[in-house]
Amino acid sequence: MTLLPFHKSILEEIHDPATSDLLILARGLGLRRIICTLMQIYDSRQSLILLLNASPEEETAIGDELGIMGCRRPGLRIVGYEMGKRDRQDLYKNGGLISVTSRILIVDMLQSDIPTDLITGIIVLHAEKVTALSLEAFIVRLYREKNKAGFLKAFSDQPEHITSGMSPLKNIMKELQLRRVHIYPRFHEDVKNTLEARKADVIELYQRLTEPMEAIHHAIVQCMTVTLSELKKSHTTLELDDLTVESAYFRSFDAVVRRQLDPVWHKVGPRTKQLVSDLATLRRLLTYLLSYDALAFHAYLETLVESNTTTATGTAKQHQSPWMLTDAANIIFSTAKRRCYVLTAPKPKSVRQVIDIDDEDAWAALDEAHGTTRSDSNDKAKGKEKEKEEKKPWIPDNMSPVLEELPKWDLLADVLQEIEEEIMRQEAVSTRPPTRGTNTVLVMTSSPRSSTLVNEFLSEMDTTAAKGSRGRSMMERKLRRYLYWKGENARHKHPRQLQPQLSAPQPRPSSQPDGEISEALKRKDKTRQERSANRRRVRGGAPAAVVPSKPAKAEARNEADDIATFLQVASQPSDFLVPSDADALLLEAILSSEAEMDYDVHYGLLVPSQTVVVRAYTDDTDDQILAELQPRFIVMFEPNLDFVRRIEVYRNSNPGMGVRVYFMVYQLSCEEHKYLAGLRREKESFEKLIRERGSMLLPIFEDKDTGRSDAVIKTISTRLAGGRKELSTVASQVIVDMREFRSTLPSLLHASGLLVIPATLTVGDYILTPDICVERKSIPDLVASFNSGRLYTQCELMSVHYKQPILLIEFEENKSFSLETVAESAKSYAKPTGKYPVKKSTGPTESDRAPPSIQSKLVLLTLHFPRVRIIWSSSPYGTADIFNDLKVNTLEPDPNRAIAIGAEEDPEAGAGINAAAEELLRCLPGVTAKNVKYVMSKVGSVRELCELDRAGVQGILGVEPGNACYDFVHRGERKKGSS
Repeated sequence: MTLLPFHKSILEEIHDPATSDLLILARGLGLRRIICTLMQIYDSRQSLILLLNASPEEETAIGDELGIMGCRRPGLRIVGYEMGKRDRQDLYKNGGLISVTSRILIVDMLQSDIPTDLITGIIVLHAEKVTALSLEAFIVRLYREKNKAGFLKAFSDQPEHITSGMSPLKNIMKELQLRRVHIYPRFHEDVKNTLEARKADVIELYQRLTEPMEAIHHAIVQCMTVTLSELKKSHTTLELDDLTVESAYFRSFDAVVRRQLDPVWHKVGPRTKQLVSDLATLRRLLTYLLSYDALAFHAYLETLVESNTTTATGTAKQHQSPWMLTDAANIIFSTAKRRCYVLTAPKPKSVRQVIDIDDEDAWAALDEAHGTTRSDSNDKAKGKEKEKEEKKPWIPDNMSPVLEELPKWDLLADVLQEIEEEIMRQEAVSTRPPTRGTNTVLVMTSSPRSSTLVNEFLSEMDTTAAKGSRGRSMMERKLRRYLYWKGENARHKHPRQLQPQLSAPQPRPSSQPDGEISEALKRKDKTRQERSANRRRVRGGAPAAVVPSKPAKAEARNEADDIATFLQVASQPSDFLVPSDADALLLEAILSSEAEMDYDVHYGLLVPSQTVVVRAYTDDTDDQILAELQPRFIVMFEPNLDFVRRIEVYRNSNPGMGVRVYFMVYQLSCEEHKYLAGLRREKESFEKLIRERGSMLLPIFEDKDTGRSDAVIKTISTRLAGGRKELSTVASQVIVDMREFRSTLPSLLHASGLLVIPATLTVGDYILTPDICVERKSIPDLVASFNSGRLYTQCELMSVHYKQPILLIEFEENKSFSLETVAESAKSYAKPTGKYPVKKSTGPTESDRAPPSIQSKLVLLTLHFPRVRIIWSSSPYGTADIFNDLKVNTLEPDPNRAIAIGAEEDPEAGAGINAAAEELLRCLPGVTAKNVKYVMSKVGSVRELCELDRAGVQGILGVEPGNACYDFVHRGERKKGSS
């Protein structure tokens, strides 16, 4: 792996183990290459290097790259949840490169399973995600308390995420306790000089949208503008001026809008909430218009219409999307349908005349009487015969397929043809193959779905067809699936209305011409049908009348019913998925050729010049793909700023290789606007970071122990003579359940001066004193606990074992401090008209049938458990203050006793237990908090419990709970056996 000059200059600045640094690099410039080289420098058994914040995919990719670079003994080790405590301790003591999740590391540091003072350094990825509430900030505080000499290197390639809020760069450096930051944008002098030394041959191809796509594109942008203006009108007090249609192209737009509305979300009406979700829907529509085929886009629009008018329970939706009622929405729906097919009205019987004539001389005489030449007549006859032949039997008679293809498909076919000609020309000119690079063509798309679509098009492309029809066979197959899908939906919705058609199929006079026999009704007469169609000519037929426009919902429903009826009459539903004849022929061909099959032809390696690799854009893994494939021809099917930089780095890393890049983009579309806006956003973000670095006041990190001199002295108690101070020999501590380290509260408790002790607790989440036990519930967890009944058991156990059980209901910071956000009021706001008299109540009303609210469940809980106290906390910060107040003038809890409570009074019951396996066991039916320890004493693992027979499970859990647990575990086997 070649390091470019600017890579080397970055490494020279940050490789020193005596310094701690933050590096912000533009995406696509090889950040993973720098990190792997840095880890290679530090790789030694005498050093312990920890990698934090890496996703599983990144861990695998970094491990592979380190292996290529020679770090194989032992290389990068990954610490996962399945690794036991003893194994982790041995791994830490042996040193080397270790990747570990933040949750595992924080528990190991608190329990002293890892020698914190012996850690050589920590490498933190995705530094832009570090906040005061994150576990990484907690880890850094613990790390710096015991280790002042170790280094910390943080990396980020997302400058846009470090620009929101007040002094975002300073906040990140403060939480990571860093004092040096290095910023390397694309316009940095070193990067600029390196990448502009050798440039790739870039061919920019600007493809215009088709007229229907342009109409849909303009209509969607118009809907976005209307929705955004409505949102601004509904909330004039909020600062929504910087929200524009251009910023709505990016996913971060939804988060920005929701962040500003979160504090008043409980006061926001359903219309505003609908507007916020509509903006995300419209942004997806813009993307899908350019990446989906016409049928998939039309099907997605139909699902939007259906979900906009009907709820999940099947009732009518009260608050519909306002943009769907605009004229622009009508343009979107009608034009999207017109891209797929056109429905025509049946032709009048009186005007249509069918003439059966077999004699060609008679046709010539008729043509002469009409004043037409023989050649014209023959051409028309051939055209009509061809039209008859092309009409597929599975297409309804009143449907004319249009099947518009994406314009880039033809452009891609032409590009691949040009690349093939270029390869042949180079081979003819030079007899020697190129020393660097291969003739493999790399096609990059925006998503895996786009890659699949391009793969299908290239594999089924008809090179002899005209432009716009090269993917006709693929589109017809998709139309067949679409018709089946639509017919099945209608059949499920209206089974009774469509049932008579199954018992007695009748030809539809509205869609079948007079005198013709329906091919779909009588498949056995197919041959005679085609022969008769060849000698029939239609004279004097009236022009096809277009179906008048109807409301989108009603039109779609009628159309779906027609298709469902046609499918039921025509053939079996399975025929619309895969043609059985084609399958039989394929199987026969495979069996006949199996004996003389040439292995190399069917299973051998492909020649690079015959290989087209289609991939979706990912992360730094694309650099490894470029290095492995060594392509000389790259097609960017959709624009991507990061990959442009990767090509620049790839070109300069291979000096002797010529690289040609085809850059395809839809002209005057959101694709082009999004690419340019992303480029502008990144540049502005880097400029803002550079300005902040120039005027930033660096924080001074003081020793935490010096400020704790008064922490051991408890509050003045007037009960002691003279109000003297009492010296405590034990630091103020709180026992925290292992599962609570998913939340941010343990980090804030440690920051507030409390000693956090992790333990596997059976009863409660936080033990503050020997008498106070706290069960913390976030709002989603509270709802789930009420629904499952788990909260009742937890309160019962707390009431049995502790004098002061507390239920803490914790809200999120910067969100509404109200329970109205949990469940919207179900009452109707419709005004009584007084037109009809009010009917007398004959039973429970709709409000009576509605499930009880959270407030009513809380009241029932307090009635059942009078000793349980409920504390409301507006944020984790408020919870930390509440815990500190509750611990004033109280004794400290005993960890051994807290672990033993509820665990069959066995002090060792909670030690050495796999917390993840125990949590999985608690989720099984029949296993409760009361019997989980008993079950764990009977079986050694969850697998052992699953392998028991029914009698064995019943012997542990009892008859009914055992049946429930056994049936749940073996449900899949029972279904498989029954099928």
